[in-house]
Amino acid sequence: MDANRLMQEIYSISKQLEGAREVYHSLPFNNTEMLMMREIVVAQGEGRRLISSRLAEKLDITRSAVSQIVNKLEAKKIVRRVPDAKDRKIAYIELTEEAYGAYTDIKRRINAVLENLIARFGEGRLAKFLTEAHEFIGAFNSSVEAAAAEPAKA
Repeated sequence: MDANRLMQEIYSISKQLEGAREVYHSLPFNNTEMLMMREIVVAQGEGRRLISSRLAEKLDITRSAVSQIVNKLEAKKIVRRVPDAKDRKIAYIELTEEAYGAYTDIKRRINAVLENLIARFGEGRLAKFLTEAHEFIGAFNSSVEAAAAEPAKA
């Protein structure tokens, strides 16, 4: 396969995979909001509480971005800031009861889609695909880095 054909195939596959985003477009939260909610749910399930700086670390985003997301979700009554009883400078981020129910429902809907995919594709084929996809992405990224390291031709 030549480079032009490979580029066309990669582009075609990526465009088709964007269709998977349709599952998420019907949801009331974006990906970062869902990830934040998941981190909060996991922490609460383990008996821990999260503050903004820890959420920023977990999500690999800035504290400012966390603050903006929390403000947005707090206005929608999805999360609440709970001050620490001993240190008023510390505020824990928690899901509201209503949001926990919504999160659980969204997670159920996404899991139903993924379970259907597993049933249709088969666990073995899916595991092989994911392994090869990760290998491909690693090789692709290495190739991009190698090309970037080459001196520019005039």
